Amino acid sequence: MFDFILRRLGQSILVLVVMSLLVFVGVYAIGNPIDILLSPDADQVERARTIAAFGLDKPLWLQYFIFIQNAASGDLGRSFAFGTSALGLILERLPATMELAVCAILMSIVLGIPLGLWAGLRPNSWTGKSIMAVSILGFSLPTFWVGLMLIMVFAVQLGWLPASGRGETTLLLGIPVSFLSWDGLKHLLLPAFNLALFNIALVIRLTRAGAQEALLQDYVKFARAKGLRNSRIIGVHVLKNILIPIVTVIALQFGSIIAFAIVTESVFAWPGMGKLIIDSIRVLDRPVIVAYLMLIVALFILINLIVDVVYSLLDPRVRLSDAKG
Repeated sequence: MFDFILRRLGQSILVLVVMSLLVFVGVYAIGNPIDILLSPDADQVERARTIAAFGLDKPLWLQYFIFIQNAASGDLGRSFAFGTSALGLILERLPATMELAVCAILMSIVLGIPLGLWAGLRPNSWTGKSIMAVSILGFSLPTFWVGLMLIMVFAVQLGWLPASGRGETTLLLGIPVSFLSWDGLKHLLLPAFNLALFNIALVIRLTRAGAQEALLQDYVKFARAKGLRNSRIIGVHVLKNILIPIVTVIALQFGSIIAFAIVTESVFAWPGMGKLIIDSIRVLDRPVIVAYLMLIVALFILINLIVDVVYSLLDPRVRLSDAKG
């Protein structure tokens, strides 16, 4: 395992360098932040001073070289708009996005797997057919529209849940979280469910397909012939053998939720990274955009590494020493 992790770390560094070049060139080739950050009435002297202060007077290759040097020491630049560390700005908002993503993934697991098993074990029942019909809606409905409908029904008409914001937060190991207070939990439910809806539908369909395939396997027939209880057959022989594709999807979707929670955070005014990146794009705050994208790349690399390790725990036939990069 140690050799595997070292090999993956080496590959990860190479991926980060390549992605940093693509991200840096792509972001820095779009627009001029000076035109947005400075007033149109600013004279040439002020413009030249601001350009030099941001380091934009240097050629692009030199800017990238300086960025790589600073990134090696953990400095991803200073925000043009806020004048503080770009990474620091993102990390301040990371707990809010992580809390939203974790809650959405937990909803996907708690609702998706049992419903998918039910639909897979009873495919011809009206409940099984209803579950699959509802899962199609989860794929089809746009996230922003579902968010607006949730706000209209549960916040405006029924008044059960708040429409926006994060609510009251409580410090947990120095990190502000919402789920430890009733007010914060109420603020968390709607955006988390909105973010989880697509993933619930995805997990339902994956679990159903896996369960129906597993029921036809010889090991399940043998277990039934031995007289094992149906609950043990489902819990041990069926569920365990369909977890690998489910773990893969859940892990990758967790990264996607963190990376692309922008729509949900905007609809519910959730103070996470999504709102920050939208504001940064509006003013072409390049350091914040680059730092955000690099953090997301590093997150996906870490998730893939964790998935490979979990594979070996779920299926003894998978050996880390044989895993390909």
